[in-house]
Parts: sequence; C-alpha cells; structure tokens
Amino acid sequence: MPELPEVEVVRAGLERHVTGAVIRSVEVLHERPVRRHPAGPSGFAADLVGRRLLAARRRGKYLWVPLEGGDALLAHLGMSGQLLVQPPEAPAERHLRVRLRLEGAAEGRELRFVDQRMFGGLSVSRGGAELPSEIAHIARDPLDPAFDEVAVAASMRRRSSAVKRLLLDQTLVSGIGNIYADEALWRARVHGERPGERLTRAQALTVLARAREVMLEALAQGGTSFDALYVNVNGESGYFDRSLHAYGQEGRPCERCSTPIRRVAFMNRSSYFCPRCQPVPRARRSRPAGGVAGGVSGI
Repeated sequence: MPELPEVEVVRAGLERHVTGAVIRSVEVLHERPVRRHPAGPSGFAADLVGRRLLAARRRGKYLWVPLEGGDALLAHLGMSGQLLVQPPEAPAERHLRVRLRLEGAAEGRELRFVDQRMFGGLSVSRGGAELPSEIAHIARDPLDPAFDEVAVAASMRRRSSAVKRLLLDQTLVSGIGNIYADEALWRARVHGERPGERLTRAQALTVLARAREVMLEALAQGGTSFDALYVNVNGESGYFDRSLHAYGQEGRPCERCSTPIRRVAFMNRSSYFCPRCQPVPRARRSRPAGGVAGGVSGI
C-alpha cells in the first residue's frame, strides 16, 4: 500500500501538472472506485464537468484537489491505486477505472485513475476545499509543518498499546504505514512491541523524529516501489526500497551489529527488527494478590 512519501510524490506531481486545468469530461469505466459518491457514477461526473482544479493537497495518505466553487475531488489510492497524467492518445491502462479529460492549463492531457485491486477510490467532497469533512478525523503527519511532536509523544506515553500499533493509528499520527514504522523503530533502536506507557519521553520523541527522517529520505528518492503498482503521475517507480535497513530484510545482517534481521507476524502482515539492537521488551512482573512484589503481606 502506498504510504505517506509515495502519496506526497503523487500530490506534488498533480500540483505541477493539473493546477489550473478545467475538467472537460468524465468517464467512469467501473463504478466501484466512485462508490463513496452518494449520487453514483453519473452524479460524480456531473459534479466535476466544468470545474477548475486549483491545487493538490494531502492529509496522511489521502489526497484532495480543491475545486473552483469550494468543493474538492477526494482520492485515496488504497492498495494499488494510481493517478496518472497522460496524453489522450496513450493506450488505456489495463485497470483504467476513471478518465478525466482536461483543458486549459493541462490542454491535451487526461487525469486517469488506475486501480487493479479497487480498494481505492474517488469522490466529490461538498465544501471540502480546505479540508474534506470525510478526513477531518485523520491526524496530522510528521511532514506537516503544524505537526506537534511533543503533544503526540505525550499521547503515546499515556497509552498501553505497543508503539508500532500507535504509529499506525491514523487518529494519533497519520501517514506512517508498516514499512516506515519498521524503519523508524530500527533507527530508534526500539522494539515495536514496547508499550507506549513504557517509553521514555526521549524515546517517544526519537521514534517520531526517525519516522520523519526516513520518510523525507524516501520522498527524496521518489518513494518505495516493490512492484509496478505504485508509480508517480508520470508512471515512474521510486527507489527507496534499495535503502531499507529492516523492512523486508529477514535473515540479512543488521547494518549496525550484523545480527540477522528477524521477521514476526503482525496484524496479518509482518514486522522486521534486529533482535540485538531492538531487544524484545520484558514482560512486566505482576504483584502477588494481597501483597507486594517480592514480599509477603499480612505479617
């Protein structure tokens, strides 16, 4: 699934190539990608034709393009979604789902939504130009200038959930997925199962700082591509997969200590970590009933 750096690469491409363009026509080739639009495929098209695209914005893994008039075109790439800017004569992609023909600033271009697995989608958000109400619950991400790492670190330390689960909680901090969570935790030397309430303030801040660091590096390399499902608006893949230290590195020596990287099951996915640099947290000792740990009461 595309994570924050990959979505940011797409956002930047949209802003560069379609800002100022007017939507001339909309063709919905499969209704599932517009399933969240209340008026269905025909209403989706009617709500977009003649509208000018003003910018491209992002909150976590969601993209939206403000429209003239105050609405917004909202997009989520899901597992395999792609937003491509193509010339009309370019052959239709195998999994092309929605085609927007543009004029004006992007004369002779099409904005295409391609999605093999169709977990992603497009919709029109009424009055959503500044921030679509559909994603108002999504927290800010570490690359957002208004992200408050001190407040987020404090919130993490009040919770009993494992730190990796906290990093994936989009209502706490958005945009971090499985890949970058593993990479941030490896860089911070923190095991993903350590409870948030057992993090020191310094550890919590370090984990967030490393998440920002790794995502900025991925962004500079165009994101992480393991297959052809993630590409930018020009159809190009990213190269950050060549710089991963933990994720997907099972059995390979840790670059710090040479201990083989280990993989464990995690929420129907996998977690990767160095068992030496990121030791498994010790189980907290429970107090005996009616007494105190290490002693006998009532005497």
